[in-house]
Amino acid sequence: MLTSEQSIVEFRSAKAVPDRLTKGTHRHYSGYADKMLDVYRNGVGTQRRFLHRRIESIFADEPDCPIRRIQAFCKLLDDKSLYQSDPQSKASKLRMKVFSYAADYHPLVERPDKLFEHSHRDVKAKIADKLGLGWNEIQQNLYADVMEYQKLLSFEGYPDASAFLSRYNVAQLQACLYKAQQISVTATDDFKTILRYAKLAHLMHDIIRTGPSRYRICFSGPASVLTNTRRYGVNFAKFLPALLACKNWQMQAAITTPWNTKARLILSDKDGFSSHLPCPDEFDSTVEQSFADKFGLQRHRWRLIREGGILYQRQRTFVPDFVFRHDDGTEVFLEIVGFWTPEYLAHRRQTVREFKNHNIILAVQEKSLKKDISSDMNVISYKTALKLEPVIKALESIRTSTTKNIKK
Repeated sequence: MLTSEQSIVEFRSAKAVPDRLTKGTHRHYSGYADKMLDVYRNGVGTQRRFLHRRIESIFADEPDCPIRRIQAFCKLLDDKSLYQSDPQSKASKLRMKVFSYAADYHPLVERPDKLFEHSHRDVKAKIADKLGLGWNEIQQNLYADVMEYQKLLSFEGYPDASAFLSRYNVAQLQACLYKAQQISVTATDDFKTILRYAKLAHLMHDIIRTGPSRYRICFSGPASVLTNTRRYGVNFAKFLPALLACKNWQMQAAITTPWNTKARLILSDKDGFSSHLPCPDEFDSTVEQSFADKFGLQRHRWRLIREGGILYQRQRTFVPDFVFRHDDGTEVFLEIVGFWTPEYLAHRRQTVREFKNHNIILAVQEKSLKKDISSDMNVISYKTALKLEPVIKALESIRTSTTKNIKK
C-alpha cells in the first residue's frame, strides 16, 4: 500500500482523478516495469537506498514521470520484498562501542600533524582490532537497523509487468480514499460478498435497501474518523481490492481536497481495475473466530448459524454476524462492533431499537460501552475476547422473556 505522500490525485471540475497508467498513453511503461522488476530480482544483497537509486535512474530521461510516481513504484516493490532486519538491536550496540572507542581519539583527521595526531584510518584499525572484526564488516553492519541501509534478502515480485502496473493503479486509488469523508456503494448481485469484505476490514457502515435485491452501503470514510485515522485508512484500503473483485456495483466518495473543499470520486466495476486479492477469510475478526470456536456448532440447545439472513425494516437493512436458534424455535441475532466512534455506536444502538421486533444482541468493547452507550439486556461488553457466559446468559434471558410473552 502507498502512503499519503506517494498519492497523486488531480482535481478537475469537483472530481477527484487518481493517477492511472493506461495502455494508450503509458504503453511504454511496460518496458520500464520490466526493468524495475529486474532491478529487484537481481538485487539480492543490495541495500535499499541503492535499489531505489537504480529505479530512479530508469526514469532519468522520462519527462512524464513525477518523483511521487517513482517513490510509489519503489514502495510497491518494497512491499513484495524481504529485507534484512535487526531484531536484537545489534547495530545500535555496535555503534555505541565504535563511537565510544573513537571518542578517546577525537578529533580524527585525514592527515595527522602535531596538533591533530589521530588519523581516522589508524583509529579504525584499532577499533577493528578491539572488536575482532574487519572494518568492512563493521561498516556494513553499523547501520543495519536503518531502513535505507537494509539489504534485500528476497523478492517475491509480481507475475509480470502488466500485473505490477495494474497494482500501481489500484494503489493510487486506495491512497486517494485516505482523504474520503463519506463513501457509498450501491450493489446488487454481489451485495453479501461486498458486505462480507467490509466486515473483514472492520468498516463502519449502514445499509439501505433501495429496491428488490438492490442495496446501498454507506461507509464512514477515513477522513471522518478523529482518532486512529491511519489504521482505519489502511482498513479501507484493504477493502477496495476486494470490492474490485466483485460485480455490478457503483461507488461514490466525497474526497477532501488540499483546499478543504469536496470533490467526488466515482467508480464502478466497469472501470477496468483489476483485483489481486484471494477469497476472504471465513471470519471477520479474531474476536468472532475465537468466539465461534469456543461456542461450537451447538451449546445448551442453541445452534450457531453464520449470517443466517438479511433483516428488513422499511428501507433499513441489518445483516447480523451470527444467528442463534434454540430447539424451541427462539431466534436471536448477534452483532459484534469492530471499529467504532461515539456516533457509530449510537447509530448501532438505534439499529437495535428500530429492529425491536427481532431479538438482537450488540457486543461492544468494554472501554466503548462505559463511555458511549448504556448497558441493558441487548448490549454486552467484552475486553479483548467475547466470552461465552455473558452471551449464553443474554440468550437465555431473551428466550425466557419471549416464552413468557407468548404464554400471555
